[in-house]
Amino acid sequence: MASAASSIPSSDAARRAMIDSQLRTSGVNEPWLLARFAAVPREDFVPAAARDVAYTDRAVPVDGGMLAAPLVHGRMLAEAKPTAADRVLVVDGGSGYLPALLDGLAGSVTALSSSDALKPAKTGDFTVLLIDGAVEHMPATLAKRLAPDARVVTGVIEDGVTRLALGRKTGDTIALTPLAEIGIPRLAAFDKPKAWSF
Repeated sequence: MASAASSIPSSDAARRAMIDSQLRTSGVNEPWLLARFAAVPREDFVPAAARDVAYTDRAVPVDGGMLAAPLVHGRMLAEAKPTAADRVLVVDGGSGYLPALLDGLAGSVTALSSSDALKPAKTGDFTVLLIDGAVEHMPATLAKRLAPDARVVTGVIEDGVTRLALGRKTGDTIALTPLAEIGIPRLAAFDKPKAWSF
């Protein structure tokens, strides 16, 4: 008779199932990217009480934010295509998982909290910006941190719907093009200021 513990899949098996049933079946098949998902234990980025749901296909609450579903990070990284020549800035959604996935893929990775990303910044030279969440607007403080023509991957919120979006820094602004609808946790710090309406 098998014990209860032996009937629970190991984290390695859960990670492999996530790759095969969530990422590969949704078109995330880049070998370099799947290798990172296989190497980074997702359960290390959630509270102890949530370790058994770390590999589900939905966002998991963490202290101070959310860990997005695996497919969100897979699509973001597949679109960003980070290389060893890139200096990547990550606005972290609160889990630290996305910066960990980027470690070893990019030349350098710097992570900021949402609140720190909104603070005034000096002109920067980051070549890639990844925002680990969905935003209503893109603050000028982020554009200032980027090199000319830097690549941007984020979630955007339009009429209450979250979509993956790609963009580039153009001049002093970031121009975004929404792509596929996908469930991305909202980053409330990037909500548009509320205005009075009559």
